[in-house]
Amino acid sequence: MNQLEQLKQFTTVVADTGDFQSIEAYTPRDATTNPSLILKAVQKAEYQPLLIDAVRRHANKSTDEIIDHLLVDFGLKILQVVPGRVSTETDARLSFDTEATINKGRKLIQLYEAKGIPRERILIKIASTWEGIRAAEVLEKEGIHCNMTLLFCLPQAAACAEAGAQLISPFVGRIYDWFKKQTGQEIFGADDPGVLSVKKIYNYYRKFGYTTEIMGASFRNTSQILELAGCDLLTISPELLQKLSEAQTQIHAKLNKENAMASDLSRLNIDEKHFRYLLNEDAMASEKLAEGIRLFCADTVKLEHLIAQNVRQN
Repeated sequence: MNQLEQLKQFTTVVADTGDFQSIEAYTPRDATTNPSLILKAVQKAEYQPLLIDAVRRHANKSTDEIIDHLLVDFGLKILQVVPGRVSTETDARLSFDTEATINKGRKLIQLYEAKGIPRERILIKIASTWEGIRAAEVLEKEGIHCNMTLLFCLPQAAACAEAGAQLISPFVGRIYDWFKKQTGQEIFGADDPGVLSVKKIYNYYRKFGYTTEIMGASFRNTSQILELAGCDLLTISPELLQKLSEAQTQIHAKLNKENAMASDLSRLNIDEKHFRYLLNEDAMASEKLAEGIRLFCADTVKLEHLIAQNVRQN
């Protein structure tokens, strides 16, 4: 049995891509997308018809609305391949606007439901800012489930759980990148700082009985993935899914409730003041959150430019 099949015994495997044609071979349960992945996909010849079709069908609408339809079009294609859920991201430029994020989440769900997709199969991705977490709290009460992304530290995770978010996506690879840049060292295996961050969040959730799902994300190598075997979900790129499917070495679950209950973690008091202070004190988390929002915003702008070009051509 290859490592991917073994991993599925401990953890729900999710495909991290907008390339729905590459998903089927690895039979993940769910799939996630983000602006960068969608931008990458629509620049491939096989996906350009989706972009052209979205522009033609909605040429009289704003670029912002066309992007919403394009994101949903990709989600609909992905849902034909996976049996579970797809995550569709809100505009990162709304990351500090609670009301606008709520409205965007409602709009995306309406578009899916208009196509006959029940909201239980959709996760609305929202950046784990204080404002984003407050938006998720409102949406969850309306039965709109949220995937809290750009999450780099325990205070963010604790606030998301307190808000009742369905799922969080703590980033592993970007944490690893930050520490590698700061120290000049590559740390692999159980001591990888990204791995340690997700383990801490997992132990905290299990120890204090939170039901929010944990989905490790943003992997740089298969070592990071295997060290988190036992996590609720792991979202993995097609490239790393392929590597796992080609490896035969035996793997074991690394995360479990028994170890979590034995941990010495204390419960955090997460109101807005503590959240902002603790996030500010964590240089890695505050820097990577800000950088992640900027990168997603930049790719959304690039996607807008592609759409504008298509509008002019058609």
